[in-house]
Amino acid sequence: MTKPFKFKQFTVKQDRCAMKIGTDGVLLGSWTSVKHNPFNVLDIGAGTGILSLMLAQRSSAQQIEAIEIDDNAYEQCAENFENSTWNDRLFCYHASLLEFVEEVEDAFDLIICNPPFYSEDYKTKDKSRDLARFNDAMPFKHIVYAVAHLLSENGLFSIIIPRKEEANFIELTSSIGLHAQRILHIKGNPDSEVKRSLIEFSYQETEVKTSELIIETSRHNYTQDYIDLTKDFYLKM
Repeated sequence: MTKPFKFKQFTVKQDRCAMKIGTDGVLLGSWTSVKHNPFNVLDIGAGTGILSLMLAQRSSAQQIEAIEIDDNAYEQCAENFENSTWNDRLFCYHASLLEFVEEVEDAFDLIICNPPFYSEDYKTKDKSRDLARFNDAMPFKHIVYAVAHLLSENGLFSIIIPRKEEANFIELTSSIGLHAQRILHIKGNPDSEVKRSLIEFSYQETEVKTSELIIETSRHNYTQDYIDLTKDFYLKM
């Protein structure tokens, strides 16, 4: 059985979720800007609910809504919300992204998404893990379609994707009038190539601020940049 993951201010149970707590989610939840004081937040494809919980800790948003299609992950996300100190601000919906778009009329000040990544043709025998990991369950065009319908005029949309998908995704978002504001390139160590791009979008066109973050100098020797970004969450930072 997978152990719960303990952060400084909350604990995440993950034994029923295909996608466990990972660096990608913690990076995105730590990096995403809340300087515009969002009133309401939408977490697309919530999994364990980690992004929603991180944003509940970091912001004063009154309404943080999460969507999760997988039965087990939805139930676990709802349980993690209920067990947190911010349970009055956190809501999980058991729905597909397109169902949610059809039913909801709200506009969100912040939309955040750690989407399924792998578009390769192979699948495993674990259906829920496949659903969580392969982007045919939530294609990028569906995410962008949802953001077009649900992001408020002055809102921000924040996502983490493979570096190789960056140009393609930015082109896709430009079709709905969104512009990249900030980009953070993630390297595992000084010698590795950039594997991930964190991108923040808005409807305002400004000069893109691009930066790079290296996670560790050697195994378990974390860089000061990574510690500074995540220290409010990890117990040992």
